[in-house]
Amino acid sequence: MKLRTVTEAGVCGKKVLLRADFNVPLSDGEVADDFRIRAALPTIRWLLEQGARVGVCSHLGRPKGKVVPGLSLAPVAGRLSQLLGREVPMLPECIGDEVRRAVDDLPEGGLVLLENVRFHPGEEQNDPNFSRQLAAPFELYVNDAFGTAHRAHASTEGVTRLLPAYAGLLLAREVEVLSEITENPRRPYYVLVGGKKAKDKLGVLTDLLPKVDAFLIGGGVAFTFLVAQGKEVGSSIVDEELLPTIRELIQRAERQGKALHLPLDVVAARELSQAAETRVYPADAIPEGWMGLDIGPETVQAFTRVLKEAGTVVWAGPMGAFEYAPFSKGTEDVAKALSESKAFTVVGGGETGEAVVKLGLEKGFSHLSTGGGATLAFLRGKPMPALEPLRAG
Repeated sequence: MKLRTVTEAGVCGKKVLLRADFNVPLSDGEVADDFRIRAALPTIRWLLEQGARVGVCSHLGRPKGKVVPGLSLAPVAGRLSQLLGREVPMLPECIGDEVRRAVDDLPEGGLVLLENVRFHPGEEQNDPNFSRQLAAPFELYVNDAFGTAHRAHASTEGVTRLLPAYAGLLLAREVEVLSEITENPRRPYYVLVGGKKAKDKLGVLTDLLPKVDAFLIGGGVAFTFLVAQGKEVGSSIVDEELLPTIRELIQRAERQGKALHLPLDVVAARELSQAAETRVYPADAIPEGWMGLDIGPETVQAFTRVLKEAGTVVWAGPMGAFEYAPFSKGTEDVAKALSESKAFTVVGGGETGEAVVKLGLEKGFSHLSTGGGATLAFLRGKPMPALEPLRAG
């Protein structure tokens, strides 16, 4: 997929609406992880250097169309100011006369941050009236929010009907990298799948099965697969209603000669807590009352051996409950192994991206996506309504 990029637009003196993805975790009113803010800096800096007059909009969390003070973008304004080394003014609204006046008053190279677009129900409804209000103060639109590219919202799709629309540098890079994997991956192409629940990843596994050479399955997702194969997983979380579908998926993988690598052992506990007593059990012999909460050391070794053969690896989902210290080692060890790999390695955003950044390993990966669900939707070939209006040609 080729997109029209902002570098093709004449932006000097223009009033530019930049849609960024500042949906970042907060802790005590501060930005807890600024990865997505830092990822947007190249586009912001380029626009400012070119003399654009920039209003940045984003969503944060799920306020459901109401003003939720705890989901204000004010902490983002503070962190963005620090990263840019200049004050970034924050407006209390994203539409209306105050926004229009503030944007009109911006000098060339000026910047202002608008308030959370999801404080209005019209954002997620892709309401044409809200789109018009959002676009009204501006002359040009740039989308740099890959994390919402699979959503047809007012700030991602609606405004493209009203303003000349371009992709930002980050969005263009995301699409370039993921298009290469979709169209011409270096083989063998492996997908490492984790996360809490099988139902969250079943669509990914089903849609990618014809495209990949093998899956490596860890995290909570693995236990439903193990039960589908007749294994005993103790009190581990299993999506019982998915068992028939997963058995069918396993059979389809066998017919297509696609390997499904599952855990050989797990780190188990009676409870999920920072002080939990842990034991390592074979993945098919977890006692009742114990639940698997991380992949075990034998599994880490087995997965590492497989991953060393890879040409391309996409990693979507942690290998265990990594936010709890007793269950973080599987994710850490796999992250370290992948960061040293010669394969083209892509981290699919979300929790996996957080883990990689927390470990300080982001430079060891070929591409750390800001997308999460959008990354997987793109790789699956799902509609990407925010990208369609930006296609070149």
